[in-house]
Amino acid sequence: MDEVIVVRGPSTLNGRVEVSGAKNSVLKLMAAVLLAEGRSTITNVPDIQDVWIMSELLRRLGCAVDYDVDAASVHIDVPAAPAHQADYDLVRAMRASISVLGPLVARCRQAEVALPGGDAIGSRGLDMHRAGLEQMGARISIDHGYLVAKAPNGLHGAHHRLPYPSVGATENLMMAATLARGVTVIDNAAREPEITDIADLLVSMGARIEGIGSPTLVVTGVESLHPVRHSTVPDRIVAGTWAFAAAITGGTVDVAESNPGHLAVVLDKLAQAGCRITRRDDGFTVEGPQRPDPINVSTLPYPGFPTDLQPFVVALNAVANGHGMVTENVFEARWGFTSELSRLGAVVRLDGHHALIKGVAQLSGAPVEANDIRAGAALVIAGLVADGTTEVHGVEHIDRGYERFDERLRALGGDVVRLGPPKLPA
Repeated sequence: MDEVIVVRGPSTLNGRVEVSGAKNSVLKLMAAVLLAEGRSTITNVPDIQDVWIMSELLRRLGCAVDYDVDAASVHIDVPAAPAHQADYDLVRAMRASISVLGPLVARCRQAEVALPGGDAIGSRGLDMHRAGLEQMGARISIDHGYLVAKAPNGLHGAHHRLPYPSVGATENLMMAATLARGVTVIDNAAREPEITDIADLLVSMGARIEGIGSPTLVVTGVESLHPVRHSTVPDRIVAGTWAFAAAITGGTVDVAESNPGHLAVVLDKLAQAGCRITRRDDGFTVEGPQRPDPINVSTLPYPGFPTDLQPFVVALNAVANGHGMVTENVFEARWGFTSELSRLGAVVRLDGHHALIKGVAQLSGAPVEANDIRAGAALVIAGLVADGTTEVHGVEHIDRGYERFDERLRALGGDVVRLGPPKLPA
């Protein structure tokens, strides 16, 4: 038996919640410090399962890792000669593990990284990672389930034009380029705030990067980098989750320690749904309507509407006063959770990468299964506005992206408990 989150609805969320560092940044920051020998410290680190997994991966690469949950920091001592193999049992659990590829090839001139797993939300191939590193002089092959990269003469600069602004490929190529000979240009680079955060870390380590935050990054390689102390950017997806929680439940939630500028499109959409939004430098407040208006959303790379918040749009439209259309342009298999949401009474019709949602006045509680991080959180929030009891299984997915999700929901007034498997007799 697995752990479940049990939600008794309907209920309204009210209060204040603080946002910690971004999952989609901190894991890559931890990988990036492999580029420099010595002790680096990353602060504003969330207490999530993926940080534990990345910590163990770095330990297997020869690093000493001290993850201080109470201080929200991780200290990483990188050896002079790191190991270069990232094992399958860790990589399969967390796709972000592929981010060690670029630093290891640049620093060790070789890397063996198991082909990754992660959330079941669609195809996320490694073709751009592979092609980019090959342009920089690496020889890459697939051997017994591992991506094997070798650059015995080191990497050299190259001009990349990504066919799609891939976050992972941008990160790996940017990190690898910091120690490559010459100049590397990455056109059509991803522009997410997490990319900017990683670039800022690299610059503080001594890297030379121009065009940060733009579609063109220019990286001039240097001989070596040095360890650093760096604070992780706030998690815009978690902040957006709390914003949607207020909108869906009709409550008022103050989202502190966040950057509303990173959620401009999202907050504008919530205003269209009837929410009252108050922005400030260090956060924002969302006051939800009694019943939201439907919104039409198309997911796009940043600065467009983030795919990670798409499940929450579907959940909002499921209880909205009318019909809403959601178009998924990033991950084609992200619709898997809609069948679970339908178990709660949502009316969703799929047509390719479009979903038409007809709002209903009341959802009804039922057992459901989370198959990825954001779907799990969205199902819990939907349970808050459902009549009766909703049991959300697959809690381990939620733990990968949210700190103590059930506790924070209770602090906001949600009737939410987490139940584990029964203890076996001694």
